[in-house]
Amino acid sequence: MPQLDTSTWFTMIISMILTLFILFQLKISMHYYPENPGPKPTKMINQHTPWESKWTKIYSPLSLPPQ
Repeated sequence: MPQLDTSTWFTMIISMILTLFILFQLKISMHYYPENPGPKPTKMINQHTPWESKWTKIYSPLSLPPQ
């Protein structure tokens, strides 16, 4: 039975690791990253409801004067 030749394994493993490193670096460098992340200014929206223009008063039992 012939012996397994392992003399080229080191070269193959090193070249594989180097190739994977280069591929991952190229893949990561293709992404766009924002330069200055910060809070976005929010604009307040005034929503008008139908009961804002009317005068209403709600009486709760606890606010009534004692009888």
